[in-house]
Amino acid sequence: MRDYRYDHVHLRSPDPNATARFFETMFGAEVTRGVYPPGTLYSGQQRITMRLGGQTVLIAPPHPHEATATPPPFPHYGLEHIGLTVDNVDDACEELRRKGADIAMGPLTRSAGLRLAFVRGPEDIMVELVQR
Repeated sequence: MRDYRYDHVHLRSPDPNATARFFETMFGAEVTRGVYPPGTLYSGQQRITMRLGGQTVLIAPPHPHEATATPPPFPHYGLEHIGLTVDNVDDACEELRRKGADIAMGPLTRSAGLRLAFVRGPEDIMVELVQR
C-alpha cells in the first residue's frame, strides 16, 4: 500500500488576503504571500500559503473560469471546519473576542474532558477550538 501523508487543506476566498489576515490576527498563523506565475491558472493573482498549527493551508482566489458557490450553512457535509487545540478554551475565546472574533458557539463542555468553541471566519469558515 502507498504511504499517504497530509499535504494541505485548500480554502477558496473572494479576498484571500483578508482571509489570511484573519488567521494571522486571531490564531498567529504564519502567512507567506506571493503571486501566481505567468502560465498558471491564477496567473498574476495573489498566492497565499499559511502554516496553522503546524499544518499547511492554501488560500486561493475565485476560480477564473467557473462560478464559485456560496458557503453552505453550518453544519454541513464535506469539509466542515478546521480544528485547533488550545490549553484553555475559555481564555482563548476571551482573547479572540477582544480581537473582534465572532464566537459562533461555546465555549461548552461536549463530554468529560472535552471543552470546545467555534469561531466564525471569513466566508463562514468555522474554526473549532478544542481543549482536551
